[in-house]
Amino acid sequence: MIIDAYNNVWQAGGTSDYLTAESYTPEDMIRAMDIAGVDMAVGCSLGQMMDNNFIAETMRRHPTRIIGFGQVNPRFPDAVATIDHLSKSLNLKGLKLHPTMHGYHFADHGLLDPIFEAADRNKLVVLVNALDDPFCAPLSIEEIARGFPNTPVLIAHMGTVWNLNEAILVAKRNPNIYLETSGSQLLDVKLAYRSIGSDQIVMGTDWPGSDFDLERAKIARAIPSAKDRELVEGGNLARLLKLNP
Repeated sequence: MIIDAYNNVWQAGGTSDYLTAESYTPEDMIRAMDIAGVDMAVGCSLGQMMDNNFIAETMRRHPTRIIGFGQVNPRFPDAVATIDHLSKSLNLKGLKLHPTMHGYHFADHGLLDPIFEAADRNKLVVLVNALDDPFCAPLSIEEIARGFPNTPVLIAHMGTVWNLNEAILVAKRNPNIYLETSGSQLLDVKLAYRSIGSDQIVMGTDWPGSDFDLERAKIARAIPSAKDRELVEGGNLARLLKLNP
């Protein structure tokens, strides 16, 4: 199975000229998946417009295509209770965190340890939106993630651009940290593959920011081994989410 690790779907809301006022629907995403031969894909809310109920409803409507990840702002007093609700009531499979959008530094044990305890308790995969940004440098992600070795952590965008080397470093020394490829350059994926192999890399597209066929072409060029591509394009994520193809 081809399983994509990071994408966004939402209903239009507000008046912003940037993304939120225009819908990018699950049906739109599934059409793009079909063109690229993608079987399943993670769907999340945007950081600026969290809507966990919509993601849960999307997964219920498309159970064989969409894997729902919920989202919380750790600064909210009900964040831990919300994570329990995401898992137990909404049946979502992962947790997206967006430090830059929500204004917190990741190496904050007081803020993040309870979030990770809840994720660990609910057996959720944690995805951290981590473009090149001081709020969520890979070393700060490691600071929290190493205390929760049974919780898989996906570093979205691989820390591209300037934090790439840090991301590779922390993945290399933490078996529960994985690098997600969306937004990264071809060279970034080549460097990661050369350094850590295929077991800790997961393909993501960040649709609608990019498209599934483009991401698959990048992975094909960066990872020539068909066996290793199978892991990156779905095998690793299927294992983390305990999916049964």
